[in-house]
Order: sequence, then C-alpha cells, then structure tokens
Amino acid sequence: MNTRASNKTLISVVGPTAIGKTALGIALAKNYGTDIVSCDSRQFFKEMSIGTAVPTKEELAAVKHHFIQHISVDNAYSVGDFERDAITKLNELFEVNHIVVMVGGSGLYVDAVTKGLDDFPDVNPEIRAQLKKDHEHEGIGSLQKRLQVLDPEYFNSVDINNPHRLIRALEICIGTKRSYSSFLRKKKTDRNFDVITIGLTAERSIIYDRIHRRVDLMMEAGLMEEAKALYPKRELNALQTVGYKELFTYFDEEWTLDLAVSEIKKNTRRFAKRQLTWFKRNEDTIWFEYQTPVSEIISTLNDVIKT
Repeated sequence: MNTRASNKTLISVVGPTAIGKTALGIALAKNYGTDIVSCDSRQFFKEMSIGTAVPTKEELAAVKHHFIQHISVDNAYSVGDFERDAITKLNELFEVNHIVVMVGGSGLYVDAVTKGLDDFPDVNPEIRAQLKKDHEHEGIGSLQKRLQVLDPEYFNSVDINNPHRLIRALEICIGTKRSYSSFLRKKKTDRNFDVITIGLTAERSIIYDRIHRRVDLMMEAGLMEEAKALYPKRELNALQTVGYKELFTYFDEEWTLDLAVSEIKKNTRRFAKRQLTWFKRNEDTIWFEYQTPVSEIISTLNDVIKT
C-alpha cells in the first residue's frame, strides 16, 4: 500500500452477493462515526426492496445511508450519473469526517467512484440499433455468444443476463474492431481522497449456500408480490435484474414457480462468481474471510490509514 496522499479516506467494502457486506459496512461506519454511500446499482430504485436485499429499516436507522431507493425505475440513471452524484456527496461528507464507508457489489459503479469511468470512442449508432433488433428477435443468447467470441475477458466478468451491458460492449467491439475490455482501466482519475478497498469472501460452497437461503427468505418476504407489481414495466432496464426477470417468465406461464426460483438461485450464483472475478482484478484489495471479527478488520484498517 502506498503512503497516504490525503487526510480523507474512502473505505470501500466489496464482495459477492449475500456475503455480509451490509453488516460489515454498518459496523465500520459506527466505529468511525461516519455515513455509508451505497454502491449497489439495483438498490437505487424505490420499487425494488425485497429482490435487491435493501438494508432493513433497523439497519438504515443505525447509520445514515446515501443512494438507497432514491430514484424510480421509471427514471434513467446511468453509471455516469452515479459517479457525478457520488463524488458530490463524498465531497460534502468529507467536510465533516475524514473517513467515509462505501458498500456495494456493483463492480462498475465501485470503479466509477474509486477510479473514474473509462473513455470510449464514439461508434455508429446504427450498430446499437441493430443489436437491439437482434436481441428482440433472437433473444439474449445471441448477444451472449457474440460477446464470448469477441471479448471473452469481459464476458467472464459482466452480468451476461443484462442485455444493456451486453449491447454496450458489443457495439464497441463491432464499431472499433477491438475488444471492449481493451478500453478498460487505461487511466485512473485523480481523486481528492484515498481509497482502501476491503473484500469479504468465503469458500464457493458457503457463498452458494448463503445465496440459496437468501433467495428462500426473499420468497417468504413477498418477492413474488413485489415482482407482480412491477410486471407491467418489465421492459425497463432497471428490471433486467436477477430475481425479477425469472418471475416475469413465470408470470408469462413459460416456467413453473419452482423452476423460476431455481433459476433465480442459479443466476445469482453466476452473478456472485462474476462479482469475484471483477473484484479480484484489483490487486490492492485486502481480503478477509466473511467470518473475520470486525475488530480484526478495524485493526488492519487503522494500520493502513496511519501509513
């Protein structure tokens, strides 16, 4: 770890879904007397609570959270919008505390705050239009297969069930004759704060077991009713999300409910695997087993902050 360049420190908590990031983030924020900036791109939306594992009322009351259910699924909200809003909020928070905690498993959004967004060349808009038509007529599988051929590196880290992400990557691949991943991480935006990234992990079997239990709890908590209310808006980008789109297929009477729940678990497992692939690229991340005592994590953080 390099010598600290600033008296402002953002502690970024990352890791796969269901690993315990929320609880750790709250414990850290309490310890440092600070706020939490949420970096989960699906927890931004007011209408999506159960399926996105939004922190409970008790958890939200324990520590001040920002960017939790602050917009509607009807509103377009890009990673660029989040980068702008998050940096503005961080500047405000650093005025009153030299440490802020950020929690979330959306790798692209984490990188947007900690490193800045990558620059991409403009491409012919007709390419995107054609890719959208291909998606409508041939399904998401056609997009997945093309990306796997054109950019296997990005294919292994992106959410392959999100057509918006697939189309964005493919239009760059096709329009530039280069892989989308070749444009990533070319330069890092200078921030006026330091970043310490800590990750939570576990054996894959443990992660998968926690995912299965979480999905069961979501169903018991009313995920099907939440998805039913959103079904009329199922084409919105915000709803191209694991947990909702599988239930939409059940509502379309294409799957049984048991199959839909099984697919939620399977797709969440795949998502967790891709999250780890994304976060493991950052060699500066300090990794902890998910059951590591918070006191041990805080001790490590204090040592790094002092250096």
